Amino acid sequence: MTTRPDRGGDLPPRPPVVPEIPAQPGPEAATAGPPPVPAAEEPAAAGPAVDAAPEPAPRPDRAQYGVVAFLALVGGFVIFDATTRIGRAINTADPIGPKPVPILLGVLLLVIAVIYAVDVARGGRGEPEAGEDVDLSLPIDWRTVLLLVGAFLVNAVLIERLGWVISGTILFWGSAYALGNRHYVRNLLIAVALSLITFYTFAIGLGVDLPAGVLQGIL
Repeated sequence: MTTRPDRGGDLPPRPPVVPEIPAQPGPEAATAGPPPVPAAEEPAAAGPAVDAAPEPAPRPDRAQYGVVAFLALVGGFVIFDATTRIGRAINTADPIGPKPVPILLGVLLLVIAVIYAVDVARGGRGEPEAGEDVDLSLPIDWRTVLLLVGAFLVNAVLIERLGWVISGTILFWGSAYALGNRHYVRNLLIAVALSLITFYTFAIGLGVDLPAGVLQGIL
């Protein structure tokens, strides 16, 4: 600022400073009021937990009673057969005789039948086997079943005529074929080896001579 000589060097007057007035809120802000404070979450009621609906009691699997009846019948038949048909042959090598073992087996079968019946009556049931790599939704492979049954029937018919070694070879080879193995020569060699092993195991180890058939005098 420069001075004016006509006024004796006095400084010119300054305009009054007008203070800044803050902006006034509009009518909407005036009526809105302060922002609402979020209410604290109320703690969960510590009342007793609601009990789930009780599961219905498992019904007994009545089909299992057929297994119970079968076990009881077998046990009763074994005891009856042991007490009526088996003699009292006792010697120094066998002082007990032939009766106690079948009677004991029959009694155990009856005990198992009673325990099984009680378990079934209480609702016990076996869990179905899921299987590892078996699709339970697929139907039964009747071709495989019939081939296996045929191999066993051929063995039963030919064991006396041809002997165990030949009929057993047919049994083992036919079973491998029925189950899908197509290594014919290797399966034949394995079947012959198994038949010979079982033949000599029964003859030498157990003292039981299996039918030799057409190979009588050779084996």
